[in-house]
Amino acid sequence: MSPPPRTLTVRRPFVRTSGDSRLLLRAVRGFVVRRMLVLGALLVGLCIAQVWLRLQVTHLGYELSAARRMQNRLEHEQRELEVELATLRDPGRIADVARRQLGMVEPGKGQVVILR
Repeated sequence: MSPPPRTLTVRRPFVRTSGDSRLLLRAVRGFVVRRMLVLGALLVGLCIAQVWLRLQVTHLGYELSAARRMQNRLEHEQRELEVELATLRDPGRIADVARRQLGMVEPGKGQVVILR
């Protein structure tokens, strides 16, 4: 059999412990706790900012969709109005309205005077 392995045992610490070690440990723990709280609050703030930004993007998407629908509706209305304007400006229609509603007749000979 082989002899048991030798182990190093320290009977007394290399550095003398004093009462300040507990104070130092408490200060370090407090620092770590404060840092973790600040980092947690920062993380929560960033999450809230991300949610707010996503809501803004969604809201702007709805507004953009509504604006596009309105643009399409207005373009359709403009085309209809252009057709109506072309119909109202038709010379045959104007002559018909002049005869029927206003009682006008074609001018006879001698009624037309050309000015130069």
